[in-house]
Amino acid sequence: MTSPEPEPEPRVAFVTGAARGIGAATVRELRRRGYLVTAVDACDTGPDLGYPLASRADLAAVAALDPEAVLPLVCDVRSPEQLAAAVAATIERFGRVDAVVAAAGVIGGGRALWETSETELRELLEVNAIGVWNTAAATVPVMLTGPDPAGCRFVAVASAAGERGLFHLSAYGASKHAVIGIVRGLSADLAGTGVTAVAVSPGATRTAMLTATAALYDDVDDPADLAAHQHLHRMLEPEEIAATLAHCCSVEAAALNGSVVRAEGGFAS
Repeated sequence: MTSPEPEPEPRVAFVTGAARGIGAATVRELRRRGYLVTAVDACDTGPDLGYPLASRADLAAVAALDPEAVLPLVCDVRSPEQLAAAVAATIERFGRVDAVVAAAGVIGGGRALWETSETELRELLEVNAIGVWNTAAATVPVMLTGPDPAGCRFVAVASAAGERGLFHLSAYGASKHAVIGIVRGLSADLAGTGVTAVAVSPGATRTAMLTATAALYDDVDDPADLAAHQHLHRMLEPEEIAATLAHCCSVEAAALNGSVVRAEGGFAS
C-alpha cells in the first residue's frame, strides 16, 4: 500500500499597491486561487498629487477578508529598507515567495510636457518606476533561492500610457514606459533561472486612479469618458485586470516571460 502524496505547499504572493483598485482586486483573486498573500501599501504616505491615496483602513479591509491568509503591511515602495523588511516578514509568516505583483502607482498630469514640473516627473518616476525596481531588487533574490525558482513570477503593472502617447500625460507615460524597460531587462537577467518577468498594461479601469485622471481634464465630467477609445466601449473592472495578473503569476504562464500583456480592451488610437 503506497502512502498518499503530501499536499503541495500553497503558493505565496507579494502584492504592492494592495489597499485598493487593481492591487486589492489582485489580492482577492490570488487568494481565491489558493495563494497566501502579503498585501503591501504605503497608506497615505506618498507624493501630494492632488488626490487622496489609499488609507490604512483600506488595507485593513482587504486583509479582513481572510486574516489567516493575508498579511497586511504598510510599506512605501520608494524605500528599499521598508521593502526588505516586508519581504523578511513574509518569509517569517509564510516561508517563501513564489509570485510578486508590483501594482503600486500614482497618477499626475493635466499639462503639456513643457508645462510639467520636474518635481512632478520625479514623483511619478519614484513611485511608478523606481518602486518597481526596488520591489524586484527586494523579492527576486528570495525567489531565486526559494524552493521552486522555476515556478516563480515577477509581474509589474504598466499602463497603456507606457506604449501610447496620451494627451497631457507625458510624465506618467514616461514612468510607465520605464516599467516596461525594467521588466524586459529583468527578464534578460533571469535567463536560465526559471523565474520570469512580465509587464501588464491595463487600459482605463474603474479605480480611484481613473477618477483622479479624469479630474486632470476640464472637459471630462465622467471617468467613463476615458474609456471611449477602448473597443469594449466601457471601463474595465479591477477584477478583470486582476484575473490577467493572476494568470501571469501562475506556473503555467512561463511562456509570457519578457512580454507586455496588453489588457486594454482594444485600443482605437
